[in-house]
Amino acid sequence: MQHLPNATLLVHPRGLRHMLDPSALYQGALAVYGQAEMDRSYGQLVPVPAERAQPSSDGQTITLGRRTLTLVDTPGHARHHHCIWDPVSRGWFTGDSFGLSYRELDVNGKPWILPTTTPVQFEPDAARATIHRLMAAQPERVYLTHYGALSPVAPLAEALLRLLDEVETLGLALRQHPQRHAALSAALLALYQHDLRAAGSTLPAERVADLLTLDVELNAQGMACWLDRLPA
Repeated sequence: MQHLPNATLLVHPRGLRHMLDPSALYQGALAVYGQAEMDRSYGQLVPVPAERAQPSSDGQTITLGRRTLTLVDTPGHARHHHCIWDPVSRGWFTGDSFGLSYRELDVNGKPWILPTTTPVQFEPDAARATIHRLMAAQPERVYLTHYGALSPVAPLAEALLRLLDEVETLGLALRQHPQRHAALSAALLALYQHDLRAAGSTLPAERVADLLTLDVELNAQGMACWLDRLPA
């Protein structure tokens, strides 16, 4: 916003207050990543002036050049999340709502995908509903923040939904484990490794563990947040 002085920020209404005063956002991220990583990756968060920010809404359209983009509310990963539909490419810009996919884990040139369950608002039912909503548009591709433009979309959605079911099942099974975080981390890594092998990956288990170290840690933390919100 500092580099684009004429720009207006359009942001989900649940996130608007954090753009105007990012102190709570910073502290939440600090608790997840630690000071060293915050300093390395983000530096200081600068507030956006209130007069330069507007709340977005579900179904809102935005004209950008010759395209009319549509925003849709997509909770599951986070409650303050919109995905963006581009009718020209018939693609969704998904943030993390359609999972993560790393090129290092591609199998025979095809992407492997996993759901993100990072803190603090992972909700499996909402995540499933979001995937179904995105698929209702019959997209030809998805643009993942982490990472890239992926297609075809249908097998990716099928894989995501299947893994979401398995993640939810293992989370509920480990809800009362005395060393829950360690148990969740180990179970998630084993699930990812098994799914990759089933997809035909020949990467050694140690290499998969190395590539997914941060995701396993954050996904286990996010699952704990979800489990703690469940009724007793």
